[in-house]
Amino acid sequence: MRDSRPQSLESFFDCASQSGIDPLRDIQKRATALLKLTQTVRALLPSTLQPWCRVANYRQGLLILETANANWLMRLRYEQPALLSALREQILPSLVTIDIRINPALAANIHESEVRQSSQELSATSRQPPRILSPQSAEILKGLATQSPERLQKILERLASLAGESTSENQSSE
Repeated sequence: MRDSRPQSLESFFDCASQSGIDPLRDIQKRATALLKLTQTVRALLPSTLQPWCRVANYRQGLLILETANANWLMRLRYEQPALLSALREQILPSLVTIDIRINPALAANIHESEVRQSSQELSATSRQPPRILSPQSAEILKGLATQSPERLQKILERLASLAGESTSENQSSE
């Protein structure tokens, strides 16, 4: 029976260094291979599916793909036969089947990147200089307010007065 008690990492690396095997190098090679395989799979998928799919593992002719939710799972299943034949032709002739699994963390990662991107866009737009309403435009708004209903008149007058304040602030700061 196999001894499955926890072992320290030091003993693991000591045994590996004595035998001449570098486990970190093997892990790095495996991770790099999976990343390249993910890029190839995404290139073969329609653009709508690409961000929602990644390669989780490949072993013994079985390719395991992860997707965010059941909606994308069904779309991937629709693409599965074409993907299987394309991967066999291009890089994995030993590929037997593709297993697709749902990983909600993938959706969370995509959501985080979208939030990060939208916040960057928002900060870029917030750096634009404030719009300045000229005194002539403020006078036009006041003239329009005199001919407008009472509720709209108050709004237009308030807008015209703010325009005067913003121009005076900008002139004093220059």
